[in-house]
Amino acid sequence: MVLRITLQEGTRPRATLRLEGSVSGAWTALLERECTGLLRAWGALCLDLAGVAFVDRAGIDVLGRLSRAGVEIRGCSATVASVLEGEGVRLAAETEEPA
Repeated sequence: MVLRITLQEGTRPRATLRLEGSVSGAWTALLERECTGLLRAWGALCLDLAGVAFVDRAGIDVLGRLSRAGVEIRGCSATVASVLEGEGVRLAAETEEPA
């Protein structure tokens, strides 16, 4: 399955990437490279996972590393959130809207 990554325009002082599809396989390396570059450029990054239907082991590992690096992860479906939280990936509270 494919992973679509879209940089969202926002007014907050952070970049927001909207992800759609599957965070899996070879796509995880691309996601990590993109996030690392944006985190360096912006200083803050949010991942909106509302469009993500599947996350494999490689995806869980990358999202965990990104979360530990300070990337905010939000908007997950209940299924994806359950998998990520079960693996210790920190998710943002859903009280704020992403940029």
